[in-house]
Amino acid sequence: MLKEFREFIAKGNVMDLAVGVIIGGAFALIVKSLTDDIIMPIVGAIFGGLDFSNYFIALSDGVTANSLEEAREQGAVLAYGNFITVALNFVILAWIIFMMVKAVNNIRRSMEEEKKEDPAPAAPPADIKLLTEIRDLLSKK
Repeated sequence: MLKEFREFIAKGNVMDLAVGVIIGGAFALIVKSLTDDIIMPIVGAIFGGLDFSNYFIALSDGVTANSLEEAREQGAVLAYGNFITVALNFVILAWIIFMMVKAVNNIRRSMEEEKKEDPAPAAPPADIKLLTEIRDLLSKK
């Protein structure tokens, strides 16, 4: 069983998946920073200081805080502003991945077109092939 496990781990697909997950996690942090630190402040400035991250609805009477972090400590809250921010992160991430896949597909298409443009030479007709064999046999004598 240990040998079978080693074979499974050594397969290229497993390693590719591991690399993809690690890079995806790092990429998600970049997108989160892009959303939180660049896009949301601009959206807030356009809409007069609007900050989605602190928008919430208190679900219990004991919540009196004005920030989401403090409100979560006081009781249950419905953090719809945080959800909007996370949803925006997802849309940005999905768009970037779509653009990357589109670019890879374009590269693949161009490579396939190059292969089609440079086909292998066609096999000679049977009579030419026969004459070539006869020539080769005569040259050996």
